[in-house]
Amino acid sequence: MHIAVVGATGNVGSAVLRELHLRQEVTSVVGIARRLPDTDVEPYASPEWATIDVQFRESVAALTDAFAGVDAVVHLAWLVQPNTERELLRRVNVDGTRHVLEAAAAAGVRRVAVASSVGAYSPVEDDDPRAEDWPTDGIPGSHYSEDKSAQERVMDEFERAHPDVSLARLRPGLVFQGCAGSEIQRYFAGRWAPVQVLGAVRPPLVPLPAGLRVHAVHAADVASAFAEAVTRGVEGPFNIAADDLLDAHQLAKVFSGGRGRAVTVPVKPVRSALRAAHRAGMVPADEGWLDLSLRAPVLDTTRARQKLGWRPLRSAAEAVESVLQGMISGDGVASPPLRPRSGPEPESPDLPNAGHRLTGSVDAGLLRQYLADHLTGATAGVKRIEAMAEAYQDTPVFPQISEVAGAIRREHAFLQGLMLRQGFPRPGPSASLAWMGEKAARLKPYGRAPLRRSPTALLLECELMSSAVTGKLHGWLVCREHAEELGVEAAVFTELIEDAHAQLETLREAHRHTRQTAFRDGRPEDPARL
Repeated sequence: MHIAVVGATGNVGSAVLRELHLRQEVTSVVGIARRLPDTDVEPYASPEWATIDVQFRESVAALTDAFAGVDAVVHLAWLVQPNTERELLRRVNVDGTRHVLEAAAAAGVRRVAVASSVGAYSPVEDDDPRAEDWPTDGIPGSHYSEDKSAQERVMDEFERAHPDVSLARLRPGLVFQGCAGSEIQRYFAGRWAPVQVLGAVRPPLVPLPAGLRVHAVHAADVASAFAEAVTRGVEGPFNIAADDLLDAHQLAKVFSGGRGRAVTVPVKPVRSALRAAHRAGMVPADEGWLDLSLRAPVLDTTRARQKLGWRPLRSAAEAVESVLQGMISGDGVASPPLRPRSGPEPESPDLPNAGHRLTGSVDAGLLRQYLADHLTGATAGVKRIEAMAEAYQDTPVFPQISEVAGAIRREHAFLQGLMLRQGFPRPGPSASLAWMGEKAARLKPYGRAPLRRSPTALLLECELMSSAVTGKLHGWLVCREHAEELGVEAAVFTELIEDAHAQLETLREAHRHTRQTAFRDGRPEDPARL
């Protein structure tokens, strides 16, 4: 079988790639994502790859091409954050599902499996297991649940229009695995949450809201269910969850290492506190996630066991413990969504040996100052391009900008390492001043009120970054002239120069895309919505 996986770099997508790689009946896989992973490492090395952002109507044509000759499609792409960008979430999650299904039908694909969720179900007030016939009207107040319910309606429409396509809807509980630890911390607890402390000390008492329950499942078990769905060609909904249900007391045992107990607290003040913390920007998750965990039904998985021959191999407690350990250690893998917790980039093997000193007749003081000035600019450039990628994730050029951001971040780390290997000191106050200047520059309104993004903002950002990359390119040219003295192969700088040219072309393409519509009268305020 030839299978396409949309959203192949995320939590479930990465697990699905691992599972399909083990299946003898699967001959090839196409991975589709808006940002490519490191294709030199597994599970991302084996598939073919296509970069497609499903939120835009134009993606249907690209998806149709990618699905040519495919026997089955697994659709997993889903955007969890940012909570506040409801239109963006709806475009990616609901419209994106519609676009994938339309493309699958246009390409003649006859087997499709889509990731729905326990969150699609209507609320309950008890712990009685619910089968797949429970209504899927969502839980009011949870944007995730509301979008999952809307996704179900999209699939209803598709089934009526395309009865010849076998559409399977998998509705898992909360999906966890160790390598998703950093991602889940970023999405829910926030990067500043002190979860690392749990690696040294587990609390004897764990305060949790009364009535909390978690129907969790390990990502590997979910991946197995998806593989069974597409290889068997089944259709209809399937609940996917571990056998055990985790209430506050079971969760407390996991968080405390088996030695503690829960201290239940009233829901209302917890909800108010979470709402306030989210509004203040302290916690990424909003109160809707608490509503979901309190009112989602317990899943009856009988149908999946009977029709898919599926059963979970790991308990819910094991799934939660694995992701908790991942959060503690900052685990991740080589994909943008599952990247490890922020830390220094790994040292490049192209750096000179430790203790290397400049050779030849080069004036060390002048070269040190030159490189320090470039590093100061690079420090500001890294922050600016990363903020630019985050700000414009609702635009068609987001994947390209994000790729440039990753490359600039790695080059910044290389330049830092190069200077340290020469015995040069780290930059002084100038780097801090550049960082502050970059932050202040972002406040420029570009012709609109400061809190509203102007259509011309992306134009100016591309122009500023193009200037910065041009400066960096000339810096690598200078370094190549002195490669021998620096203890680095000239070919290393040649490659960095070529990369800079590629980054300039990417920024030019983003500029071309934006300037076509930025100054039109009567246009929407946001260039992404054209």
